[in-house]
Amino acid sequence: MIREVERSANGTAATGVAGNGLIRIPPEIDVPLTQRVSRLIDTSAIRRLGEISQLGLVHLVYPGAKHSRFEHSLGVYRNSLLLLQTLSDQPRFSELVDASGEEALVVASLVHDAGHWPFCHPIEDMRIASVPRHESRLESLVSGSEIAACLKNDWSCSSDDVMSVIAGKPFGETRLSGDAIALLGSCLSGPVDIDKLDYLVRDSVHAGVPYGRNFDASRLLASLTVHPERPKLAITEKGRTAAEMMVFGRYVMFSEVYWHHAVRSATAMLQRMVFDLKSLIKISSTFDLDEAAWIAAMRDAAFDTDSQNLAEGLFGRTRQLYKRVAEFNVLDRADLHRELAHRPYWWLVACGNELAQQCSVLLGRQIHGNEILIDAPPVKLEVDINMDVVMRGGEVRTLADVSPVTESLAHQQFDGHVKRVRIFVRASLRDAIAKLLQDDRLIQDAIETINREVV
Repeated sequence: MIREVERSANGTAATGVAGNGLIRIPPEIDVPLTQRVSRLIDTSAIRRLGEISQLGLVHLVYPGAKHSRFEHSLGVYRNSLLLLQTLSDQPRFSELVDASGEEALVVASLVHDAGHWPFCHPIEDMRIASVPRHESRLESLVSGSEIAACLKNDWSCSSDDVMSVIAGKPFGETRLSGDAIALLGSCLSGPVDIDKLDYLVRDSVHAGVPYGRNFDASRLLASLTVHPERPKLAITEKGRTAAEMMVFGRYVMFSEVYWHHAVRSATAMLQRMVFDLKSLIKISSTFDLDEAAWIAAMRDAAFDTDSQNLAEGLFGRTRQLYKRVAEFNVLDRADLHRELAHRPYWWLVACGNELAQQCSVLLGRQIHGNEILIDAPPVKLEVDINMDVVMRGGEVRTLADVSPVTESLAHQQFDGHVKRVRIFVRASLRDAIAKLLQDDRLIQDAIETINREVV
């Protein structure tokens, strides 16, 4: 089993081992550090996360949301210790996971975000052919000299063991069993996992909203258990209410924070800027930069181009976000939501360009393609939220089966409700284009035109 000092996540077991200490993170949480953990988080790959914001452009709407991926990683690490405290006394967990597996989960919790670059997720959602997934970058970092040396000197797990836990499937020459990997993978990425249990609370604290904190995270962690039939996490019945509230809190955080209309306006501007600049600058060459240097590089590349208004509107001295002129979800204009959601990003750009051309004709003035942006749910869907619940009698049921609160969110597509399709335009164009788009036929014509061209 992992060292006792690391398994005591409340910070009280740091005695008797030289070099142990605590690090304080919001909201008033002490994270225990041992020497080997300190050596790991002092590698350049992990320290760099302190210069990359967890929520990217959200601070343009919620000014306090400037916390880093490093802070989040420390929170996930602490959750891994709490989870191991809960699971280590369960015979089925001990049957499936040995000390190397436990250590692999601890290391994975610390390094799982190391492959991220500034504004990683919205750029990945675009699926540009020349842009690698952050997981491929993570692999090279975990097996690279600094982290690999830490693992070799301080830990009983290998880089392949750690990557297997992060990927949730066997990786390289891992020594972990398939069942151990599946179980540990579900601890880090699943309907209820140590990653979500941190970011919901942390993002809520820094954004200054209550939505992601209105569930009992301690009770939920304490109720996590090994599924009696499959190698994955489940919850006991005592954690049902906490899980219900977490699911609903996540729903509201997406609705009011992550997919707030002004946040999505900024995101749409960033994506179009990157898309238009990819022929002028190799986007992947900027991924080793910290956030400030990345922004500077993109502003330089955008200077005196059609993308300058986007770059300066986001990162200049004066915030100039595009304005919303249309919005659709599965309850309000489901037909248009269905036509525009989960399309490839290049298709959305083409459709926006076509819409700009049509508006140019109707208004008698030139409207550039990047002045009308279509923002829609990306191709990738959200993860399943339907956790298995182990009832008191041993029966296993899904959370949706025992929770009227969760049933609707689990059985109706999460993306369709909180991830709306929106059309944004430059502020000076808002009134004129909003009036044109009152007639949906303009949007339908643009969709049909691009679909014909694709065929």
